[in-house]
Amino acid sequence: MDKSTFALFFGNRGFFPASLQESARRELSQTLKKLGYGTLMLEAGATRNGAVETPAEGEVYANFLKKHAGKYDGVIVCLPNFGDETGAVAALGEAGVPIFIQAYPDELDKLDPARRRDSFCGKFSIMDVFCQYGVKFTAVKPHVVHPLSSRFAENIDYFDRLCRVVKSMRKMTVGAIGARTTAFKTVRIDELALQRHGITMETVDLSDVFARVRAVKPSNKKAAAKAKCLREYTGWTGVPRQAFTNIVALGVVLDELVEELRLDALAIRCWLELQQQLGISCCVLLSEMNQRGVMSACEVDVGSAIAMRALSTAALQPAACLDWNNNYDDDEEKCILFHCGPVPRAMMTGKGRITDHAILETAVGKGCSYGCNTGRIASMPISFGNLTTADGKLRFYLGEGRFTDDVVPAEFFGCAGVAEIPRLQEVLLAIGAQGHRHHVAVTPGHVVAPIREAFEKYLGYEVSVP
Repeated sequence: MDKSTFALFFGNRGFFPASLQESARRELSQTLKKLGYGTLMLEAGATRNGAVETPAEGEVYANFLKKHAGKYDGVIVCLPNFGDETGAVAALGEAGVPIFIQAYPDELDKLDPARRRDSFCGKFSIMDVFCQYGVKFTAVKPHVVHPLSSRFAENIDYFDRLCRVVKSMRKMTVGAIGARTTAFKTVRIDELALQRHGITMETVDLSDVFARVRAVKPSNKKAAAKAKCLREYTGWTGVPRQAFTNIVALGVVLDELVEELRLDALAIRCWLELQQQLGISCCVLLSEMNQRGVMSACEVDVGSAIAMRALSTAALQPAACLDWNNNYDDDEEKCILFHCGPVPRAMMTGKGRITDHAILETAVGKGCSYGCNTGRIASMPISFGNLTTADGKLRFYLGEGRFTDDVVPAEFFGCAGVAEIPRLQEVLLAIGAQGHRHHVAVTPGHVVAPIREAFEKYLGYEVSVP
């Protein structure tokens, strides 16, 4: 997902000099362009200096937004001077996207009546009236900031991440490939609760998947391209030819389902039918899909796939679904996070290698479950979280920590890393007490703050930060 496009709004009080509006339009638009964001601006001649002061000018701006609906992800309210709150409400009361309020700072040598801005005070008036009218908005520190400053760039980076999360979650489609495994009641989810929040869940039966896999010919163009991609993605030494062929065919089918159903994320039933019917595991396919931005979870954990989508969108990085799996010796702030191999390569120390499933082979026999992408997770800061549904509500938890370079024993199966999380024991207690699953969605970077605001303020989710 690319960086956001912002509609720019300029507030005005008429007795301030027009030059403040002119310079603000130039400085804000040029700065945002330099930072890689798209912009939409009302023409300078549409109102007095292209700004909004009166309700009539507010209506002009509201019509401007309606004309460009769907082309912007958020609105930046720029206050070069005090700004008029009545015009702002008329303009933005039905914007339908996150709103960020920026106010210019005054300069101590320019506080005479001819040159002062008073944006510091005017920002309060805008925020006050927005609250009165129920218009949701975002404001961050510092209270006033110049668009040419590094602090402004940091603020817009925050707002950009927030906008991307809101946009991606308000209308998304997640696939459930196969029925939930009977024993895994921990991944149950309320489909109607998801739909009420704009998340559509599409289901596909594994019998259809198997039929489509068997119909894929190794010689067709999609299979050839998928085989080339997978050979380059990881190591295949020792993998039986038929296992590789079946993994390639399943990869083709999953890609087709993503395209046909317009899936933004998916979760698949990954055992035991894949092993019994096709003699493979799908871990490496999920790894590769996560790497290219199609968030994919195992064990039909739709909630984790949705959480991965939010985390990945905010971070502009891939994400992974992992198990809260093992303590790390007696260190109470470290644990081992693991899964059989769906970790994207960007989060691994190296390329990985395909192995048989060391746990499932006890159930299906040796050589019947190749597809695990074995490796180790690289050291990095991380954000994590997950979703459960209850009483028609979406309930998330979020947190931050880091993967360390601590060693995971060589004989440890799958793809694993040591996570260090402040107050880990309290975090684990809270996750368990709130009824969350044994999986956790993880992405590189510390991005919880904009995700949390997007979830709580704009999307109406319940969020805990243990």
